[in-house]
Parts: sequence; C-alpha cells; structure tokens
Amino acid sequence: MSRTFVALTLCCAVLTTILMTSQVNADKDNIVTASQVNGTWKNKTGTFKIHALGKQRLEVSFYGLYKYNSPAGPTANEGEASGIAFIEGDTATFKPEDTGEDDCVITLIFAKDRLTVSQEGSGTCGFGHNVRADGTYRKVSGAK
Repeated sequence: MSRTFVALTLCCAVLTTILMTSQVNADKDNIVTASQVNGTWKNKTGTFKIHALGKQRLEVSFYGLYKYNSPAGPTANEGEASGIAFIEGDTATFKPEDTGEDDCVITLIFAKDRLTVSQEGSGTCGFGHNVRADGTYRKVSGAK
C-alpha cells in the first residue's frame, strides 16, 4: 500500500510541476518588450506613436481622421489624444489627457507587428465627429 501511495504522490507532484511550468511559459508569451511597442503604428484612419518609458508605462499619442464628402466637396474631421498608458503583459490602457470625458478608455493589445485598439466610453473621447481609435494597426517604424 505504501508503494502505491508514494508512486501516486510522485505522479501528482510531477503533473503539478508540468502544469505550473506551462502556465509560467504562457504568461511569458504575453509579455511585450519596449522594442516591440516603440514606434509608429498606422491604419487607414489613424496613427499611434508609442514610446516605452519604463516601469510599465508608455507615452502614447493618437491622430485620427474621418474623411467624407460634403456638398462643398471632400472634407474630414480630425481627432488627437495623448497620455500615459499602463501596460501589463501585452495589454495597455490609457485615458487621453484633456478630453473632458472621464469615461473614455482606450485599450491597446500588442501582438507581433499588429496593434489592436478598442475605444470605450459614452462620448467621442474629445475627437471629431465619427473619429475613433478602434481598429487594427500595423507597425510602420520602430522609432517614435
């Protein structure tokens, strides 16, 4: 009976170690480096410029554009935001400075050369009409 108990205990210990190691490695896969986030990220309606400051902080600036045709011809609405984002793993969040909207939160998720952005809040985050930060951005340069 004692040999069975020892074998079962050893088996459980090995399995626990394997599972814990897998979780630690999975967590490491979600951590991004400064060189992965630093740079200019663009899509057809916006640009993010990001610079890692250290201590899980990023300096973020956004410029967005919404083009449309008016009776007077082509025109556009613009929007800008900047602030300090706090990053944990591969996800950063920030509230743009000087928007006048307390519920505006922009979430940035980094994955290789792709940045996925979501914008939350009841207003426009201080941007022009129909200007939004949401979308998928591609890294176009490594320096800010």
